[in-house]
Amino acid sequence: MAKFELKMPKMGESVTDATITKWLKNPGDTIELDDPIVELATDKVDSEIPSPVEGVLKEQLFKEGDTVEVDTVIAIIEMEGEEEEAEDAPAEQVSQPAAEEQKQSAPEAESAAPAATKDAPAEARAESQDTQTPAARTGHSDRFYSPLVRSIAREENIPMEELEQVPGTGKNNRLTKDDLLKYLEARGEQPAATKQPAKETPKASSPPAKTAKPSAPAIPVGDKDEVVEMDRMRKLIADHMVMSEDTSVHITLFREVDMTPIVNWRNKNKAIMQEREGEKLTFTPIFIEAIAKALKDYPMMNVSLDGQKIIKRKNINVGMAAALPDGNLIVPVIKNADHKNLLGLAKEVNDLAGRARGNKLQPDEIQGGTFTLTNFGTFGATMGTPIINQPQVGILGVGLIQKKPVVVETPEGDTIGIRHMMDLSLGCDHRIVDGALGGLFLQRVAEYLENFDTSQKV
Repeated sequence: MAKFELKMPKMGESVTDATITKWLKNPGDTIELDDPIVELATDKVDSEIPSPVEGVLKEQLFKEGDTVEVDTVIAIIEMEGEEEEAEDAPAEQVSQPAAEEQKQSAPEAESAAPAATKDAPAEARAESQDTQTPAARTGHSDRFYSPLVRSIAREENIPMEELEQVPGTGKNNRLTKDDLLKYLEARGEQPAATKQPAKETPKASSPPAKTAKPSAPAIPVGDKDEVVEMDRMRKLIADHMVMSEDTSVHITLFREVDMTPIVNWRNKNKAIMQEREGEKLTFTPIFIEAIAKALKDYPMMNVSLDGQKIIKRKNINVGMAAALPDGNLIVPVIKNADHKNLLGLAKEVNDLAGRARGNKLQPDEIQGGTFTLTNFGTFGATMGTPIINQPQVGILGVGLIQKKPVVVETPEGDTIGIRHMMDLSLGCDHRIVDGALGGLFLQRVAEYLENFDTSQKV
């Protein structure tokens, strides 16, 4: 029977591992071509992995819940047919010719060595062999030191300057083990004041060590309290949020925007779009269009920071945080958002949001975002301070659109009017985004929204 090794597939861009959530086939089960074998999860996406061969599942190499790196064998499938001979010969067969060759190429000088050398103690022979290679030299000295001598000097904290002064009885003034031990014995008998202290290497000034974070206090649990284990997705979200706060220096900027023109335009066109295109017209594609335009105007908001290197992103890929029925979040990405018109954005937003709720997104559809939009106004929040989606440097939060009395400028003068107002909140990484850049970017987004072309057709 031939054996097929089923490996952990690559689940998307920059994904290095995945978690086995459920085995769909057990050892002994017959497997047809494209039969789903295992469910895998990575970065909040679940996927079924089909079998590329027909056969019988012989062995599962990992359990449910294990996280496995890409290209690691996770199962063995037995197939019909003869097992192919391994390309690699057994280690014994490979090593034998190599050993024979090594014997044949050994220096003839070895056989001509004096018998006294062969009968010498092992330590002495080791020292003698060590003198034959320049690799045994220590420091900038021309003197040879065997590994045994260097080890003793290291254990006794003898610096190189002191070691150079110890007389040796070996060939070419070589220092032997006995020479060093005799020196150490005599050195130990010297008064403390006459010993040669090891010179301390001046230490480079270093910043004070960071104070360790206090550990979380123990949480008391009452008799009537219920303890619920986090599900896998909530654990991923929690870890990602903590990592983001530890990585970036978060600052949040706010700006109020008049959404009245957009609200009125949407009210006129949402029924038309539903009837003609079969698509809902939400505010999300309008927000994404404004963000994409502003990112083109301020490309330093469309970057990532790798240590002290700035990575300027060529593409504008806007992620949109979407709430799932179980209360968790996922961020599908609109790739090349600046190349799509409003209708194209609306269709893609609806498609991704719908498949996100049905847990049908592909791994690549949540990868590669360069900026993120989050709409907490959908749930009634007027304002918030969003956390950056790493490795991005900015995230825009949009709040609840609500009617407010505001000052309206008219040709006849200022007046009080009822307008549809909304708060924008821009979270950005202060390591690379200063207040000036963040403020200008936020203002530009507001300008695109307030100057929305209400004459356009969907």
